[in-house]
Amino acid sequence: MALVKKPVTGMKDILPEEMQIRDYVIGVIKETYRSFGFTPIDTPCMEAIANLSSKQGGENEKLIFKVLKRGEKLKLESAETEADLVDLGLRYDLTLPLARFYANNANNLPSPFKALQIGSVWRADRPQRGRYRQFTQCDIDILGEPSNLAEIELILATTTTLGRLGFHGFEIRINERGMLKAMAKYSGFKEDSLESVFITLDKMDKIGVKGVSEELEKNGFAKESVEKYLGLFLEVEGETDSMRAVEILSERLGDFLPEGLKQNLQEIIKSVEQTKSADFKMVFDPTLVRGMGYYTGTIFEIAIPEFGGSCGGGGRYDKMIGNFTGNEVPACGFSIGFERIILLLMEQGFQIQGQPKKTAYLIEKNYPADKLCDVIAKAQKARAAGEQILIVRMNKNKKFQKEKLTAEGYEKIEEFFCR
Repeated sequence: MALVKKPVTGMKDILPEEMQIRDYVIGVIKETYRSFGFTPIDTPCMEAIANLSSKQGGENEKLIFKVLKRGEKLKLESAETEADLVDLGLRYDLTLPLARFYANNANNLPSPFKALQIGSVWRADRPQRGRYRQFTQCDIDILGEPSNLAEIELILATTTTLGRLGFHGFEIRINERGMLKAMAKYSGFKEDSLESVFITLDKMDKIGVKGVSEELEKNGFAKESVEKYLGLFLEVEGETDSMRAVEILSERLGDFLPEGLKQNLQEIIKSVEQTKSADFKMVFDPTLVRGMGYYTGTIFEIAIPEFGGSCGGGGRYDKMIGNFTGNEVPACGFSIGFERIILLLMEQGFQIQGQPKKTAYLIEKNYPADKLCDVIAKAQKARAAGEQILIVRMNKNKKFQKEKLTAEGYEKIEEFFCR
């Protein structure tokens, strides 16, 4: 069997130029999130297949990379179902592993607990621009805080980070699962059909109001309910004041809307707008759904114009930890779209500021050993002073070698000859 030099489909090799930017961005993320009181943790890349397939991950549960049992536990001859073959899977996000982590370690953690986790996740998805089968997620979560202070802190921490990376003019789109359900029930949709309605609504940005209307009717929903439902969205279409848009829908929905929901949403929007440090806008978007099955309340997404799609998101998931422990724990999280942020920075020709001075020492072939020690000692002294020194042997095509080093950011090139 011939060896394959290309990476697996949907995964990629990362070259030095991108790796430098990735390291820098992770540094900014960690520094900013720590300033908000978030504590770094880590969890294993694999989880029990029962956890990953617990109907909390929405469509992602169809994309799990499953792991075969090992050794004597793997009995191919007698296996009748997939469950006889598989017991683990690669994590598809960091939220479910965090819930298990908290359930297992809660006695050793403060309450509320502000977690920061950065790591690879895997989904057997169809690769496209900014979407891979292995990718890095950067999550912050607040566990044990029932009030909207959690949402406010998460949004401020995330947007402050984006601001420090040079992004501006973006939006944080916000909605509430309770608002979604109230709008659907007000329109006459039954409880057991709501998820189907939301799956169609989630396509609004792609197929528009007409497309959503046609698909809902095609799925068997009454035309009267569909028209009443879409009429709600048209009532606030074009409304640029998010506080007013929440007010309009709340008045229309009346008793269908859970008590306190309007006030909760408006407090989050107002508090973030008044205290933000980055250039962005809070936008109430009643069409925002978020596909994960574990969301129970507020949901939000990052919309960056340069990308044309979501660059991160999150929300409240108050029931997930209770699935492990039997006792519900308030939980809310925000995941920044790390890979898409990196993609945008690379496309913009992003340059890291404040980097140490880079100098290359080119050593001629057969350079005397005693003199080589002098060169290394000189390099060590410069490194101790904060410079970045590369020592390499001189190539035959020295001109091309120097051009490559210059392109890599080496400002100074010193040559050392035998004579």
